[in-house]
Amino acid sequence: MMMSKPSSVESCSRATAAVRRALVMALACALALALCGAYAARAQTTGEKPPAGTAPKQLDAMFEALRLAPDDDTASALGSRIEAMFAQSGSPSADLLMSRAEAAAQAKEYDLALELLGTVIDTHPDFLAARSRRATIYYLQDEYASALVDVGEVLTREPRHYSMLLGLSLIMREVGDDTRALEAARRALAVNPHLTAAKDIETELKVKVEGRDI
Repeated sequence: MMMSKPSSVESCSRATAAVRRALVMALACALALALCGAYAARAQTTGEKPPAGTAPKQLDAMFEALRLAPDDDTASALGSRIEAMFAQSGSPSADLLMSRAEAAAQAKEYDLALELLGTVIDTHPDFLAARSRRATIYYLQDEYASALVDVGEVLTREPRHYSMLLGLSLIMREVGDDTRALEAARRALAVNPHLTAAKDIETELKVKVEGRDI
């Protein structure tokens, strides 16, 4: 029996998907290079500007405590405190827009949420909570290229942002780049060893990427 040729619509859809995947992969390569620089800069402990609304020494102490957390409950509590620090914009107007954006996102009014978050980011480009929330919404909409841009902006400013490292891992897994997905999951676990989702990804992809132990 002869196979029917794909319709022009199907061919166009496949071509579009291929272009999107190529764009995501290109962004991932650029992000990997940027992260190498970010990690190197952090290792040198420069006096660069910290993320908006955070106290550098306190944040460093929190991340170190998270890395050494003895159990899941302790890690969860520390993670919540770190996220609360990232959520401090220092601006009442930004806080108001963030609350409206969150309400819109919860109602699945994603276009409105993105518009509000864009306004916050335009005036507060170093506000990590706004960028990470926008990246999450883009991910939920399968807009991986746009999500990667915000993921990159967050991780360039704060390479220890384990939620965005996890997000990077999820995106890479979605587009079939298991090697980068595994690498990002392991980076997330290096910051937060109790991150269950990252553990699951590592377990899932370790054999696929590295093979079984002999």
